[in-house]
Order: sequence, then structure tokens, then C-alpha cells
Amino acid sequence: MKQVLMMMQETCPYCRKARAFMDELRAENPDYAGIDVKMVDENIEVQFADSLDYYYVPTYYVDGIKLYEGAVSKDDVRAVFDAALK
Repeated sequence: MKQVLMMMQETCPYCRKARAFMDELRAENPDYAGIDVKMVDENIEVQFADSLDYYYVPTYYVDGIKLYEGAVSKDDVRAVFDAALK
């Protein structure tokens, strides 16, 4: 399974929605339950956030490759999870 990184902000409404999508998908598909998503708040880990190439949150990386940036749909999050399983 590949590493998933989610750059986010605790106060971001799009990030909260993305986290809800992750919970829904894990409940719908047992294969997704084992995917560990490292969530990093860019306001707390500023130096780490500055080392990455992105502008909007949430941003998803799978094995260091940026897949989605900005407001995501449930299908976008599903694609992140599917990429992590490959």
C-alpha cells in the first residue's frame, strides 16, 4: 500500500468535507479501511508545508506525487484511495 499525505487546515470547510468523504468511503469499502492517510495541518507544520509544491488545501499526495489540489469530490477521494491500493 502506498503512502497518502493530505495537506489540510483544521478550519478549512473543504478539508472537513474531504475528511467526511474519506470516512464514507471507508465505511462503504472495506479495502479502504486499511489506508493510512497522514493529515498535516499546514498552519502547524509550516516548514514542511513550505517544502511542498501546492497552493490550495486539501491537497492529496500518493507516494510523493500530487494527485488532487483544492476542493475535491467523493470520486476524487476514491481515486486517491484507489491509487494508494495499486
